[in-house]
Amino acid sequence: MGDKDLVAQQEARDAVDAARQAFDVVSTFDQTKIDSICDAMSRVALVNAARLGQMAHEETGFGKAEDKREKNRFAAEVVWNHFRGLKTVGVISDSKSIVEIASPRGVVAAIIPSTNPTSTAIFKIIIAIKSRNTIVLSPHPSAANCIAETARLMRDEGVKLGLPADAIKCLTVSSLEGTEALMRHKNTAVILATGGTGLVRAAYSSGKPAFGVGPGNVPAFIERSANIEKAVADILTGTCFDNGTICASEQSVVVDAPVENAVREQFKAQGGHFLNPGEADAVAKVLLTPQRTLNAAIVGRSAVHIAELAGISVPPATRCLIADCGGVGRDFPWSVEKLSPTLAFFVVDGVEQGAARSREILQFGGMGHTAGMHTQDRAAAVRFGEQMPASRIVINSPTTHGAIGLSTDLSPSMTLGCGSWGGNVTSDNVSPIHLMDVKRVAFESKPVNSERSPVRPGSPAPAAKRTVSRQDIAALVDGFLQGRRSASVVEPVIETNREAESPVKTVLHHLIPEPPPVAERPPEPVDFVSEDDVRRAVSAGNKIFITKKSILTPSARDLGDEKGIFVLM
Repeated sequence: MGDKDLVAQQEARDAVDAARQAFDVVSTFDQTKIDSICDAMSRVALVNAARLGQMAHEETGFGKAEDKREKNRFAAEVVWNHFRGLKTVGVISDSKSIVEIASPRGVVAAIIPSTNPTSTAIFKIIIAIKSRNTIVLSPHPSAANCIAETARLMRDEGVKLGLPADAIKCLTVSSLEGTEALMRHKNTAVILATGGTGLVRAAYSSGKPAFGVGPGNVPAFIERSANIEKAVADILTGTCFDNGTICASEQSVVVDAPVENAVREQFKAQGGHFLNPGEADAVAKVLLTPQRTLNAAIVGRSAVHIAELAGISVPPATRCLIADCGGVGRDFPWSVEKLSPTLAFFVVDGVEQGAARSREILQFGGMGHTAGMHTQDRAAAVRFGEQMPASRIVINSPTTHGAIGLSTDLSPSMTLGCGSWGGNVTSDNVSPIHLMDVKRVAFESKPVNSERSPVRPGSPAPAAKRTVSRQDIAALVDGFLQGRRSASVVEPVIETNREAESPVKTVLHHLIPEPPPVAERPPEPVDFVSEDDVRRAVSAGNKIFITKKSILTPSARDLGDEKGIFVLM
């Protein structure tokens, strides 16, 4: 391992330790203080949205500066306004039977991609602090400067209102080893992973709770009843926005046969350029590497730039490259997620074929993410959605803007879960809600043991208590002394004098040995241990007795082993 990797690992460990100490302060803030800090951070990010967008574009070479400014505005303003009134401190819901109490998680490890660097950083910082957590950002190496500047601006503004400086940390030495150290640190509470498939898998294998997101490869189906002009405009808006760097942007268009010609004409009229078979093959060679992976050189680049890389000529005003595609899979490069203004074009006949082709596209590289449909038939839209292995089905809107909640009523987010289809823990648009634990104080609402009903007139009299004879007592005492008292023997009910205790009861009391003093009893092992249990034991100077069957959370085991707190019985 090189020196840089060792430095990166140590920096990650130090950052998490510092953020954990800051969490002890942030977790005590009331709702008013938390909201005032987030409000200030939102404002400073909004004021600097254009500058940060320009920095991101210049540093990465991806997308368009003006679109990155809009993404920053979305993260700073739209997201914050949506969650401003969300309760994240104390009692957040109070009904007759259940009271819900919010609890922060701790240190959030946030992996920030190069495609949407500043907007993702703004988003993750806001939702982490809103939910009373602290955060450590691990930036993509090719976007390290713009991400660090975003974190600095927001941290400095928060510090003015009492936020500890270590509540927002950004790693300065970027390496895979440093990121792994960040994710696996014993004080890391939860991971927000945005990046490639390998990185997301690493997050899920870290042993920590993780919200990872998968690739998009979004299909958009134009059904025969659609408003063709609007459908084409929406698809071009989505796939061309920031040159396709949002994972929810359209990657393929699936067209119902009766409207194929109308759709083609609209694409041509609105800046789409259809390639002939030879041109399509030339572009296909630059879309993928020899290893059949996406070529980073075309990600977030303009249609004209991609055409130049392929050695073909297109009109200067071309917004998007479109190629007829004969199928889906490894033998059809245009069917992959391209993260650029390039569209595969498929023709089908009817909703069932459209759904089947869209499902095939998702299964090849976008499971669980997003699909789009343009139609005026609401029932057809619902049928289409039922068949999609996708968490978001956006109807009559650009999927780029609809999936993140800008043009729909979905929760606004820059981190889009792909559910079990994509190997993710959630299918939600990730929000502050996912960074809180909720405790529920539950009051009895369905009694298990009801009170005895009083005896009503005419009811049978209760059975009289049985009196105990001398023979009964002698038999009971003999059985006890011989150690043969059976579990099936029902202890007789002894009537006692209300004024004085019965001699019989006194005799039995003396025959039964007293339990040993508390100090002499063996310690009771526990079944479950959390990190809080360990911290309380350390504070009190106690040990925790466990067996091989005891369940320990990963953080509890790490801290307990470090402090030598466990005793195995």
